[in-house]
Amino acid sequence: MLHRIFTLFFLAAFLFLSGIAAAHTPLFACFDNADGTVYCEGGFSDGSSAAGIPIIVKDGSGNVIQTLELSRNSDVEFDKPEGEYSVLFDGGEGHDILIPGSQIFE
Repeated sequence: MLHRIFTLFFLAAFLFLSGIAAAHTPLFACFDNADGTVYCEGGFSDGSSAAGIPIIVKDGSGNVIQTLELSRNSDVEFDKPEGEYSVLFDGGEGHDILIPGSQIFE
C-alpha cells in the first residue's frame, strides 16, 4: 500500500514539474513599421518577462550588424538594415528564435 502511494506521489510530482518546464516557451515577433524601422517584442509563454534578452541583428551572410536588448517592456526598435537580414532572440539554449527579414512584414 505504501509503495502505491509513493508511486502515485512520484508520478504526480513528475507530471507537475514537466508541465512547468514545458510552459517556458519563448515568444518573439517583429514588424516592419514602414518608416525605415523594425519593431520587435518578446516574452515567454508562462508570462515571465523577456526584459534584457539580447536581440542580435545579422546581415545576409550571418555577420552581426547590431546587438540590442529588449527593454523593460520586452520590446525593441531599430533601423531596418539594407538588403537581407535576420533578427535573433537569444534567450539561451533551447530558447532562441531566428526571424529572417523576409518574414518581417508591415
